[in-house]
Amino acid sequence: MSPWISGNQFRLLENGEEYFPRVFACIAAAEREVVLETFILFDDKVGQALHAALLQAATRGVQIDITVDGYGSPDLSHEFISALTQAGVRVHVFDPGPRLWGWRTNLFRRMHRKIVVIDGQRAFVGGLNYSADHLADFGPAAKQDYAVEIEGPIVTFIHAFVHRALAAGQRNAQDSLAGRLRERLSSRAHSLARSWGLAPPSQAAAAPAGEAAAIFVTRDNREHTNDIERHYRIAIRVARQRIVIANAYFFPGYRLLKEMRKAARRGVDVRLILQGAPDMPFVKTAASMLYHHLLEAGVQIYEYCERPLHGKVAVADDEWATVGSSNLDPLSLSLNLEANVVIRDRAFNQVLSARLDHLMQHGCKQIGPGDLQESSGWRIVRSFFLFHLLRRYPAWAGWLPAHAPRLTPALAPADPTAHISTAQADAVHRADPTTP
Repeated sequence: MSPWISGNQFRLLENGEEYFPRVFACIAAAEREVVLETFILFDDKVGQALHAALLQAATRGVQIDITVDGYGSPDLSHEFISALTQAGVRVHVFDPGPRLWGWRTNLFRRMHRKIVVIDGQRAFVGGLNYSADHLADFGPAAKQDYAVEIEGPIVTFIHAFVHRALAAGQRNAQDSLAGRLRERLSSRAHSLARSWGLAPPSQAAAAPAGEAAAIFVTRDNREHTNDIERHYRIAIRVARQRIVIANAYFFPGYRLLKEMRKAARRGVDVRLILQGAPDMPFVKTAASMLYHHLLEAGVQIYEYCERPLHGKVAVADDEWATVGSSNLDPLSLSLNLEANVVIRDRAFNQVLSARLDHLMQHGCKQIGPGDLQESSGWRIVRSFFLFHLLRRYPAWAGWLPAHAPRLTPALAPADPTAHISTAQADAVHRADPTTP
């Protein structure tokens, strides 16, 4: 985790219409290096546009590393990947796993970050994947989401982070049993691993670009297990006027709920924007189980009903804000690898606040006690079980399968006709469009 760093500039990018053209233009203008991480990359019109931008940059000699999640991006074809690797792009798959009767088995502890770093001078952090369902013309299922473009010294820390992640993932793969077997069975694979040195090109640290102070916050399963949640709790605890949280998958732990209720009871205007038109029905069902508990304390709840909400953003008072990949649910808070930027800047806070206010006024339904249809007896029983579940699930998460995250090269660039390993094949076959 970076320290608080001043001298940064943040630009809010809403939905794919703002985000994709800006990212692709910056990749096309890259001079030395592009590092990209994403949970989902589909071979649709958005994936193809990214593919074209990367190929164009690679042919100019730009060093490019892409990391996709083995669970979230299982449908990339041999042709899609081989075109990149033949151009010199290094494509890494995070924890590809085997299938059992056609089902993906690597559900837990996914790489859910969405980060791009260009030449160590410009970065993008947010919640958008590379898929056409982030564009309005996708239809009623198009997602509502946010990201930020970043310039300034904080980019140096983000740049260092993505390179540490690349190096650590490669080390873990080489130290694993599968890695040792690959070394013994294929000298080509061993040569590839050695040739893919991951040192960044030499370049100057990012220069000051604005007035914003920021911190880059990540969540992992070792040293930073609750950093993002902790920053949320701190912001809610010190808020004096207003808190707005827009989060797609909302089922937070007991401590975060407790801080929201306490803030509302001391007079803070606490508002939640949650899914009203969910991409997965159980998401709304889980969140609605908390509505009585929150409404009783004075928390205001808005459901965004125009299309599925996929954002993970928040503002507090007139200065604090956060944008990133972390939902407020058990997967993001206790299992997945996530990344947010936390920003202290009045100008950015005003921009994001205005966008969220517009969302509440024009696309949301406010939920009141009369909208909740259930008996008081059932509510008491349910509240008892919810209390103990939310209180304990961060500890229970530790019982789920743990592993050292590893990166696997998606395809050997020296031989585009070579057969890839079973694990790699599982990582590039058959998509599940319901993946969050």
